Amino acid sequence: MAELPAVIDTRFRSALRRLAAAGRIEVFGGPADIEYEIASILKKRDGGKAILFPEVKGHQMPVIGNLLASQANCEAAFGMDFWGIRQLVGRAMANPLDPRVLPTAPWHENVFTSGIDVGRQLPALRHAENDPARFITAGVVIVRDPDSGVYNASYHRLQLSGTNRTAVRMDYGRHLRLAFERAQKRGEDLPIAVCIGTDLSVLYTAATMGSQMPEGADELKVAGGLIGAPLPVCRGLTQDLLIPAETEIVLEGVMRHDQSIHEGPFGEFVGFMSNDGPAPIFDITALAHRTSPMYFAINGYGRETVMLRKYVLEASLLKVLQAATPVVTDVEMTAGGLHRFHAVLSITKQSAQHDGLQRNAILASFGALKDLDMVIAVDGDIDIHDPADVEYALATRMEASQDLIVIPGARGHEYVRKGRDGIRAKLGIDATVPFAQKERFSRVKFKDVPFDVQRFSADAHRHVSWLGE
Repeated sequence: MAELPAVIDTRFRSALRRLAAAGRIEVFGGPADIEYEIASILKKRDGGKAILFPEVKGHQMPVIGNLLASQANCEAAFGMDFWGIRQLVGRAMANPLDPRVLPTAPWHENVFTSGIDVGRQLPALRHAENDPARFITAGVVIVRDPDSGVYNASYHRLQLSGTNRTAVRMDYGRHLRLAFERAQKRGEDLPIAVCIGTDLSVLYTAATMGSQMPEGADELKVAGGLIGAPLPVCRGLTQDLLIPAETEIVLEGVMRHDQSIHEGPFGEFVGFMSNDGPAPIFDITALAHRTSPMYFAINGYGRETVMLRKYVLEASLLKVLQAATPVVTDVEMTAGGLHRFHAVLSITKQSAQHDGLQRNAILASFGALKDLDMVIAVDGDIDIHDPADVEYALATRMEASQDLIVIPGARGHEYVRKGRDGIRAKLGIDATVPFAQKERFSRVKFKDVPFDVQRFSADAHRHVSWLGE
């Protein structure tokens, strides 16, 4: 595993340049429509290269999507493999750094504090057929908790609901919701800033959740830990907030403590429309952007939504498990589980004293990440990054009457409709073998005989022509 550089360049435009150099951006030719068309194209090519739409009907700003929707894109954006990205996330959580305050920032180049019309100025998309409006989906909301003063960064969709206002969707248990409820108790509006197309360190920090990102963790400091140097920030133009300097577009304003508006439904990452209902109002006091900005869009029901969390959740889970049990060597948040609901643990037992610790690790996983609903433990000879190999372990090393661990009535994610407002059973599967039976379950080994690949050819016809009909 390569050693991490002391400091990395995580600026948004640097990431775009690295993606382009690696051939991971494809360009859509001709004008594209923000009404359904762009989102439809992004979905059809979901999990592939990033797509740049340089011509957007009715707007000057180009749109980029599917930016971090695949492992190849993420690796190109950071300029390192997925092991390195996971190490970066681990470093971020372990070594937070105070941000560095600058007097100005690139997004100060174009500032609007009056006459704001978000729908006219930004190419926010209408995504799916049942969307009631256009949505900003890649915005990272920056807030300072009114009680603790700690900064939080998190993703929240914004439904355009007027020229200078949006609705803000807030799920239960999220730090923005807690900060908003505290402001409500004070009878105060809550200042926030929304960053669209911001520093990679902030994009990843905003996706972190679970026990490794408690409410008291300052996520602007954590972003600096990922970079290896203080995150450059500047003060808001109309709100007393620190805002990441390397951002394409910034919206400043307040969430009204005593007003709400109907929001949703919207096609969410779980694959169906989320519930609609009342949501707080975000009144925008400033819209600012770089010269020639790039608008970043994320499809709600797309790979990018879940891929953003994969590395941060894996790093969080691995840190907890390795502190709790000595047998866990790696974890995989699976694609089929939306990199959020299912995990596979790689277990290496060194003695009979380690038998049973795989089940401790399964239980610890549910405590570390509340949204996990299924955890599979497999032996170290199983490739946890290969779904077929994991299924092989289930087929040959799991006995349903003995190896299923069901925890009823646990807390999960409220979007999973099979649950009851987030309450559902969790399932652990122990597909490991006792240490004493390790040799009995060892797989057939083939001798590694070197050969010259140039000896292969596709000319099979003359070798089978004599077979006849």
